[in-house]
Amino acid sequence: MGMAYKSLDSITRSDIEAHGISPPVAEKLSAELARILRAHGASPPATWRAISAGLLEPDLPFSFHQLMYYGCYEDFGPNPPAWFPDPKAAQETNVGQLLERRGKEFLGGKYKDPISSFSDFQKFSLSSPEVYWATVLEELSILFSEPPKCILLEDPSDKSHPGGQWLPGAYLNPAANCLSLNNKRALNDTAIIWRDEGHDDLPVKRVSVKELREDVWLVAHALHRLGLEKGSAIAIDMPMNVQSVVIYLAIVLAGYVVVSIADSFAPLEISTRLKISGAKAIFTQDVIIRGEKSIPLYSRVVDAQSPMAIVIPAKGSTMELRDGDISWHDFRRRVEHLKEEFAAAEQPVEAFTNILFSSGTTGEPKAIPWTHATPFKAAADAWCHMDIHKGDVVAWPTNLGWMMGPWLVYASLLNGAAMALYNGSPLGSGFAKFVQDAKVTMLGVIPSLVRTWKNSKSTSGYDWSAIRCFSSTGEASNADEYLWLMGRAKYKPVIEYCGGTEIGGAFVSGSLLQAQSLAAFSTPVMGCSLFILGDDGLPIPQDVPGMGELALGAVMFGSSSTLLNANHYDVYFKGMPLWKGKVLRRHGDVFERTSKGYYHAHGRADDTMNLGGIKVSSIEIERICNSVDENVLETAAIGVPPAEGGPEQLIIAAVLKDLDKQVPDTDKLRTAFNSAVQKRLNPLFRVSRVVPVSSLPRTATNKVMRRVLRQQLVQLDKKPKL
Repeated sequence: MGMAYKSLDSITRSDIEAHGISPPVAEKLSAELARILRAHGASPPATWRAISAGLLEPDLPFSFHQLMYYGCYEDFGPNPPAWFPDPKAAQETNVGQLLERRGKEFLGGKYKDPISSFSDFQKFSLSSPEVYWATVLEELSILFSEPPKCILLEDPSDKSHPGGQWLPGAYLNPAANCLSLNNKRALNDTAIIWRDEGHDDLPVKRVSVKELREDVWLVAHALHRLGLEKGSAIAIDMPMNVQSVVIYLAIVLAGYVVVSIADSFAPLEISTRLKISGAKAIFTQDVIIRGEKSIPLYSRVVDAQSPMAIVIPAKGSTMELRDGDISWHDFRRRVEHLKEEFAAAEQPVEAFTNILFSSGTTGEPKAIPWTHATPFKAAADAWCHMDIHKGDVVAWPTNLGWMMGPWLVYASLLNGAAMALYNGSPLGSGFAKFVQDAKVTMLGVIPSLVRTWKNSKSTSGYDWSAIRCFSSTGEASNADEYLWLMGRAKYKPVIEYCGGTEIGGAFVSGSLLQAQSLAAFSTPVMGCSLFILGDDGLPIPQDVPGMGELALGAVMFGSSSTLLNANHYDVYFKGMPLWKGKVLRRHGDVFERTSKGYYHAHGRADDTMNLGGIKVSSIEIERICNSVDENVLETAAIGVPPAEGGPEQLIIAAVLKDLDKQVPDTDKLRTAFNSAVQKRLNPLFRVSRVVPVSSLPRTATNKVMRRVLRQQLVQLDKKPKL
């Protein structure tokens, strides 16, 4: 828990005033605290429930929030709960309503109520996957052009599909399902709420389901006029805004495959992804507007030697285009005159809908196709674990180039919710005001974003009371920072959410039907099973505490079954142990299961790092750093979590010439490494420090042992500073 805190019964009014609280307010807080302790003092969880619900306000100093939380749980041990489900509210959740209707059908006499029986329902999703997923698809009102022969086809002799085949023989279109009218969606419902940075005092803008349908159909028809074959790959390299969401849905609706490229990438990274995917066209924007800055984007796409580009102006401006490229205006004008004649441009999909990329350890990103089932995995996770439903407003600062971009599209629209998009930086007060004005009910974050909000006080004064829950993904979170985050919305829960691009969602998460502990996961995701491998490489018993490399059960709805540029079986299954006769799936993170049944993530077990929610190969970074300075002989890029917890920091261990003769200028090297990495790989990456070493530890086969370096650096950071 960090520094020592007083027990609550020993806290005086003077202690409260010491946190910068005025004497009259301190007196009221002291009296209310005494009342709560008289009523609940024997139970720390009950005491904290009362304090978080009735005593703490967002405008009170955070140090006072810490005093209350840590004082309450002074002798509690690991995983003190920061939030508890309410039995009545639990019955109104998506899962709660389903279990109240069919709990006894699923679980028999074991069913009690949604909270008590949630873990049993998760196990039911593993033992009866066909029943579970048929039920969830029905709950999501999914429409098939051609229904599947079955939900899951398992053939032990088929080594290419260790996890079986999901929805075999089915034809359906995920984008069409996002736009269809049913009990979750009506034409006048809001589909997207948005605002441009700099227009923060204006009302938020809205796109109705009717308007979204018409715009998507128009773009889908215009795509057909390009003459591309059905199934062709079409890239998107844009900020996540209304136009890019329309384009994304239109590509899928028209029967093409989206190639997702992050708008932060340098030309080389764009080119690599275009070549691997075989993209025939690309949608992009002329520039990205961030405050007063205009960041070039179209020029990067041109430098990447892209195929035909359709270029959207950021602010209505025009620019000179490369021969063969098309302006957004001319692209739409080809069919706009036919708008009144449009019907849905739906093309049923049997195979891929999206190609996304995740770094491997070879330096080339893995090209991961999402199947027609993967979007429904994303929506199902949101339906179950974040309880997203009709009437919700979902915001998650992200980009279509990362998994959470498409996830946000499907998680919101397939559940009948609206997505909230802010066209600008999420770091400042403009975004905080947008969350307030849009009445966001589920706010997704990454830990580095929360840290910036906390340090800059950019959320101060804004009303986030509409939020029902937060969700966090991308990197390891920090308990104190997430206690602060919960306090911004009157202690609504943070649902931790960890998965991967190749899964289309998460394998471990939290739930609104379970008590949530800070920076911890409370449950495997529905339909997913977790295995922690011991030192012998075999799974330890699933219900006992332990820490080690994480493996996953192979049977996961929507997970990848092929890669465009690598052998899928070799990457995820080769060399993995068996569990009850089935091979486990490799993931690569180190996980811990605590004595109280929660899970903690401890970073990567292999040579891939997680920087700001972006997975990147050490080799990619080292290749750049090795060529920066003639005094650099070789480098090792290591992701190291800070001693106080939180996201990994990038540290470069560098072997330098004449290290024994002169003291190296590590600040100069760090600046040079940063410049090269940001220019050639990703401008979001930052080298935290450079550590000179005489040599790199290696295996007998000369492979660099980055794990050893990581352990050494972690131990070095734990030593007290003199």
